[in-house]
Parts: sequence; C-alpha cells; structure tokens
Amino acid sequence: MSVEFGFFLETVISGLMAGVMYALVALGFVLIFKASGIFNFAQGVMCLFAALTFVGVQEKLGLPVWLALPAAAGVMILLAWLIERLILRHLVNQDPIILFMATIGLAYVLEGLGDVLWGSDVKPLDIGLPQGASDYLLDNYNLYVEKLEVVAAIIASILVAVLALFFQKTRVGRALRAVADDHQAALSVGISLNTIWVVVWSVAGIVALVAGIMWGSKSGVQFSLSLIALKALPVLILGGFTSIPGAIIGGLIIGVGEKVAEVYMGPFVGGAVENWFAYMLALAFLLVRPQGLFGEKIIERV
Repeated sequence: MSVEFGFFLETVISGLMAGVMYALVALGFVLIFKASGIFNFAQGVMCLFAALTFVGVQEKLGLPVWLALPAAAGVMILLAWLIERLILRHLVNQDPIILFMATIGLAYVLEGLGDVLWGSDVKPLDIGLPQGASDYLLDNYNLYVEKLEVVAAIIASILVAVLALFFQKTRVGRALRAVADDHQAALSVGISLNTIWVVVWSVAGIVALVAGIMWGSKSGVQFSLSLIALKALPVLILGGFTSIPGAIIGGLIIGVGEKVAEVYMGPFVGGAVENWFAYMLALAFLLVRPQGLFGEKIIERV
C-alpha cells in the first residue's frame, strides 16, 4: 500500500467514524419530527444537558459509570415527561412555527439549567473507553485510527440498529409510525398522542445522552457541544427529515466529505474547510433535491 493511498484511507475512515456520530445526533431530530412534526431545535442542547447530567451525578453523587448512566437516562425520561406536560400538551394543533419557537425557548432553558446545576467549566469525561491508535490497524495495515473513534462508531451503529428494529418490529414502534403518518387516524384507533410524544422524546433524550457521552469523551463536556450537534442539520437536508436510513447515509456522506475536503481542498483555500463544507453541500443539495435522498416529497394544494 502506497503512503498516499494509506493517508487517503485514514482520512476516509476518520470521516466514516465522525459520520456515524453525526447520524446518531440526526436520529434525535428525525425521531421527534416523524412522531410530532416538530423540528426540535433543542436536540443539540439535549446532548449537552445529558452529558452534563452524566458527569454531574458522577462527580457530586460519586456514582460509578454503571449507575450514573441509568441515572442520567432517568433524568432524560423525566425531562421528556415534563416537556410533554408543560409544553406540547398546550400547543396541540398550533402552527409548526409556534412549535419550532417553543423548542428554541426550550434550548435556552436547558442550557441555562445545565449551567446552574453543573457549572460552565469544561469537564473531562472518562468512562474507560480505550485511547490512542488502534494497534491492529497500525500493525497490519499501517493505518492510524483512534481507538476511541472506532468504539464510538460501534456503539453508535448498535444504537442505530436497535432503533431501526424498535421502529419496525415492536408495537410501540408501529404506533410511532402510525402517528407519523396521520395524527387523526392514529387517534381514531386508540393511540394516545400524549403517550407517544413522551416515548419519542424519551428515546430522543437517550440518543442525546449516548451522543453527548461519545463527543464528551473525545473533547470534554463543554457548552460548545451543542454547536457540534448543529452539524446534524446538513445531514437531515441530505438524508431527509423523516427518514432513519437517510440520517445514516447523510451522516456518512457529510463525515467523509468534510474530512476529505479539509485534507485536499484546505491547503488551496486557507484551511478551515471542515467548518463550512457540510453547510455548502447541503445548500447545493437543496437546489437539486429539497426533500433529501430518502425524504418524502410534500405537495400542498391550496
């Protein structure tokens, strides 16, 4: 294997690892949008809040990882119940823009609450994940790939697969898909919208917890974590706002594309291509296929 090709493979693999993480964050958006038609602007802050809660209960309560994880998941489920009880229940049948503005307000509330409860300093997060280069890839193929990225990608892939099976094979998953297709029809067969919203926001909260822990293990739990989650927006534009496979494919495209662009385009444009490449790609994609690769084309008759 030549040095140039080996470097290219390292770049692509690193992009795939990042892409899986982007897809995981994007799944939170897709789950809520499918079940309620709400674009949850607060999903990125939910990743931050979940990671802060996980670290906070470890530090302040002295809980080990195996207890802190279910404790943080319980907090996110409680948060989902409060969101349904205090916000969504009072905004049924409101315009989408009102629901969207409500999630913006929720984002600021969660960010401020996280600051008050756990502080604003950067918190290191170590849950025992391996660090350094993968010995197997380095010794056998001379490829430098971080162990943490590999483990994070594996965990994210397992969670994505579990969610896909949950939606396709379980009774609750089928109810979620029914609500996504038609709220009124779902109500007519006895499906409780309030219960479904609690379930889907709880699942999105647990997804946010896993994503927050994975990103926090890599760069520390800090408030910029909520901005990283905004990279899921181009993923949604590429894959489609209502498609779980689209979130996965879109995440991989964005992850590989930005890494390759940074390495091979960066020297010619002064660097920092990774910061804006995903958004430019999404903008160009909107001109060709606004509904995304797997999204549904919505036609409204006036």
